[in-house]
Amino acid sequence: MTAADRMRDHWYWRPGWNVGRRFYTWHLTFEEQQDVHRFAAAYRTALAPVDGIDLIPDRWLHLTMQGIGFVGEIASADVRAIADAATQHLAQVPAFDAAFNTPVVDPEAILVPIDPAAPVRAVRDAIRAAIGEILPEVPESAEDFTPHVSIGYSNATGPTQPFATALSSAKVAPAHARITHAELIVIHRDNRMYEWESFARVPLGSPTTNHRG
Repeated sequence: MTAADRMRDHWYWRPGWNVGRRFYTWHLTFEEQQDVHRFAAAYRTALAPVDGIDLIPDRWLHLTMQGIGFVGEIASADVRAIADAATQHLAQVPAFDAAFNTPVVDPEAILVPIDPAAPVRAVRDAIRAAIGEILPEVPESAEDFTPHVSIGYSNATGPTQPFATALSSAKVAPAHARITHAELIVIHRDNRMYEWESFARVPLGSPTTNHRG
């Protein structure tokens, strides 16, 4: 069995992270996307009998976009300025429709690729341009980005096959979402789940934003 055929624990502590740390990052979130919730719930049901996975509730479904930095290591004024700059850049990116199709097994998660990917990349490019106006360097790679939403995270080691079997047994219609905004959030992973508070919700194709931080 190769490494690609085995799950690994997603929740190891990556550099800089520990209990209590908070991080500024951009996500696409799906609070009001009922079709996405229907899709995720069906796959949570299919995966529930399989040990070794933390299934993500509707509240915490997300598409990871672009990090900024740890709270305490970046000035809050800079974060607000990034949100303001992103408002201008994202005003040039129209809202779009996205489809959620068949999940795939990754060694650390069950992932759902997003189709089409190009509009998601356009949102990320706009956010990166906004960060570049405020910070001397934009964190993270511009190229190493695959738009996806996770259904669950692996919390143990073991074979991938039980997850693949559970997914193949589920007959779930694709989901559709209308992406109308990007969200700047303050995230943590204290409870073996990505949980957050909103800092700013920035609409696509509109010149206004709503700071919450």
